[in-house]
Amino acid sequence: MKNAVVPIRLLVAAFSAVLVFFTFGCAAPCACVPPPPYEAADALSLWREEAPAREALVSYVAAVTDPNGPDFIPPAGRIAVFDLDGTLFCETDPNYFDYMLLVHRVAEDPDYRARASAAERETVRKIREMNETGAAAKGLETDHGKAVASAFAGFTLDAFDRYIQAFKRTPMPGYAGMARGEGFYRPMLQVVDFLKANGFAVWIVSGTDRFIVRGLVNGSPLAVPPERIIGSDETVVGENQADADGLGYQLSADEEIVLGGRFVVKNLKMNKVSAIVREIGVQPVLCFGNSTGDASMATYATSGNAHRSLAFMLCCDDTVRENGNLEKAAKMRALCEKNGWIPVSMQDDWKTIYGEGVTRQTPEALQR
Repeated sequence: MKNAVVPIRLLVAAFSAVLVFFTFGCAAPCACVPPPPYEAADALSLWREEAPAREALVSYVAAVTDPNGPDFIPPAGRIAVFDLDGTLFCETDPNYFDYMLLVHRVAEDPDYRARASAAERETVRKIREMNETGAAAKGLETDHGKAVASAFAGFTLDAFDRYIQAFKRTPMPGYAGMARGEGFYRPMLQVVDFLKANGFAVWIVSGTDRFIVRGLVNGSPLAVPPERIIGSDETVVGENQADADGLGYQLSADEEIVLGGRFVVKNLKMNKVSAIVREIGVQPVLCFGNSTGDASMATYATSGNAHRSLAFMLCCDDTVRENGNLEKAAKMRALCEKNGWIPVSMQDDWKTIYGEGVTRQTPEALQR
């Protein structure tokens, strides 16, 4: 019987490993690539230890996960919401990822540019003007959503994802050593991992098209499954549905689901709060954002909450390693002071932004 002990122990260990995977892995199949686990001491190793935002987060997590403490939050209430652009990912180079994806589709894609509509071309013109001046034309957010919906109408979700994956592999114009899909802020990836390790459910609540965010996250080190991604929305229909109302149309067994070509909603400002209420159903206790588009979400998380809650706002104050904007950063710091939010300084709080081997190119280098 002694020789049978080892195999039994191995079997128990293997069963335990499988149980852990199915207990804590993605609830649905996802192609996200989880980063390697961090030791406790290294959980936020890319943050400067003296950073006030780091200290606030570590102290908060310790307090709300202590079952004997007055601020304990049961796991079901540990909801953290993150904006994407400028919070987890490079916001503008020279513009938002989804804006530049549309520019590529309408103005550069040889399979589509000749078929692009006048409205799509006009939207791209406005985006390029914004790239040059830094000022967005009135209504551009909605115009962009409509143009994305129409320019990719008829794509299956898999085909749309493949298109996004190909665009992600193109070079990031303002950086050496980084492709467009690699612009995740390394210190913020650590925050996501740190929260997940402490029993928090992490959601992305973005102004970017939901399917584009899914494609951007797919295959990235940001391990958030697609069912926890909220974004701007467009219609999805059966490939043979055409203009038939969904209440009167029945999907056939061999029919693909495709993008329907109509814009539904831009997920910014109060729309983010409405989406959280509809899709999460629990008031978040942590919010991470970077702009006034996230202000309502931060207010919702920190106002009238039954649990201790915090909001963090990133300040784009690094003009050497990142496409910083000191005026915008100063305005965000003022908003943080006014509202009791915690500012995060990219320049002062982070040891790195994109990791080794990535450098921001100077305007002179880009002109050569």
